[in-house]
Amino acid sequence: MTHAPAKGSPMRAVQIRRTGGPDVLELTELPVPEPRSGEVLLKVEAAGVNFADIMVVAGTYLTPTQTPLVPGLEVAGRVVALGPDVQGVAVGRRVAALVGRGGFAEFVRAPAASLVPVPEAWSAKEAAAFPVSFFTAYGALKALGRAQAGERVLVQAAGGALGTATVQLAKALGLEVIGAASSDQKLELARRLGADHTVLAERDAPFERVLAGVREATGGRGVDLICEITGGEDFERNLELLAPYGRILVIGAASGRMPTLNPLRLMYKNQAVIGVWLSELAKDAAVMGEASAFLGDLLAAGRVKPVVGRTFPLEAAADAFRWIQSRHNQGKVLLKP
Repeated sequence: MTHAPAKGSPMRAVQIRRTGGPDVLELTELPVPEPRSGEVLLKVEAAGVNFADIMVVAGTYLTPTQTPLVPGLEVAGRVVALGPDVQGVAVGRRVAALVGRGGFAEFVRAPAASLVPVPEAWSAKEAAAFPVSFFTAYGALKALGRAQAGERVLVQAAGGALGTATVQLAKALGLEVIGAASSDQKLELARRLGADHTVLAERDAPFERVLAGVREATGGRGVDLICEITGGEDFERNLELLAPYGRILVIGAASGRMPTLNPLRLMYKNQAVIGVWLSELAKDAAVMGEASAFLGDLLAAGRVKPVVGRTFPLEAAADAFRWIQSRHNQGKVLLKP
């Protein structure tokens, strides 16, 4: 379908009326939204499911969750209608988009400025798996981490959606990559994507295992960057993995446990802890322009490509959440309306 539905037509959507676990996700019918000034209407072909979506639904995200809400940060789909003042966007074109909310539905409004052209040869699933993971990886490594070719980076959860994007982008930036993941299968995936070294980091495994693996891979010096998504009681011990002038890039806290850090410990080796939040970065037109240009060149050259994981139908959104929480996923988990 490349034409807009009639005004007021119903669509299927996943909605929450209260915050909580996966069980609060409800399949319902809502009116198709109308694009406002500067927006387009997309027919959703696939929606990415991110850990941030799980946090939004749980009410534990960085910003308060207002209900009722249709979650869904990123989608891929066809443009079916243009709002007022939108130019340079073709109806019928497949795009990826950062929409912030509303993606778990058959149709969604998207700011025209958020649209990301994707290779025509890509599937909708590949397109939907791209925006959040790759823009976050760019923001962490380049915009905020100031990564330089030849530096070493430790990528946590290297077999997940963000991890697989970060491994690929790090190699494109000329970094030496150490991938940590919770299973041998995920480590094999990281190696296929270019990881130079891998470390098994099973759930609740002793920190010393990761520490020994990083020391062996770096000759005892440590890494220059850590993409930290776990949080919890071992957070401060990341400094034992970090080289002088190293940077910890805080992207999440998947453990659900609040990390602690004595900031005076950073002084000994001139180290830094940097927060990374895509929602705030997305407001910086200069950063997003640089990211789009850089990633666009890599896409055109075929040097990076999203890893598509398991796909669930829209009505099984709760199962998609549980799959991510079980840490079984490899690559991006998707919903298909």
